[in-house]
Amino acid sequence: MLDAIDTTLLAALQSNAHLTAQQLGDLLNLSPSQAGRRRQRLESEGYIQGYFARLDATKIGLLIQGFVQVYLHSHGPEQSASFASLISTRPEITSAWTMTGDADYLLRVYCADLPGLNTLLHEVLLPHPAVARVHSQIVMDQLKRDAPLPT
Repeated sequence: MLDAIDTTLLAALQSNAHLTAQQLGDLLNLSPSQAGRRRQRLESEGYIQGYFARLDATKIGLLIQGFVQVYLHSHGPEQSASFASLISTRPEITSAWTMTGDADYLLRVYCADLPGLNTLLHEVLLPHPAVARVHSQIVMDQLKRDAPLPT
């Protein structure tokens, strides 16, 4: 169960994961050791799943961001497991969701260029035996970056 101090701590860490125990303590009106113990508890209980650097995709040469809807022929456990295994091996696929509605999966992809996206679609996804078709959309502009979760 989260209390108000926990939610404030989580919001602060989503904005800046580099906050020290001293800085968190100041923000939360706790001692640095109390703030550090709360952070450790939230980490051990799985509320905080990790820390990472958010990179600028275009600066590292990933000029194409897209979403790919994947439609399967069949929906057996073997096909689903096989497709999940395939997408877990592809670094271009940064997120994947199973969906309600027409499409079975929604993939977020980053590629260096259009030929890279074409290769992903036509040489990786479509040849998979469970895949019936794909529908891709290229992101023109991202109006809101991946934001922190509401706390």
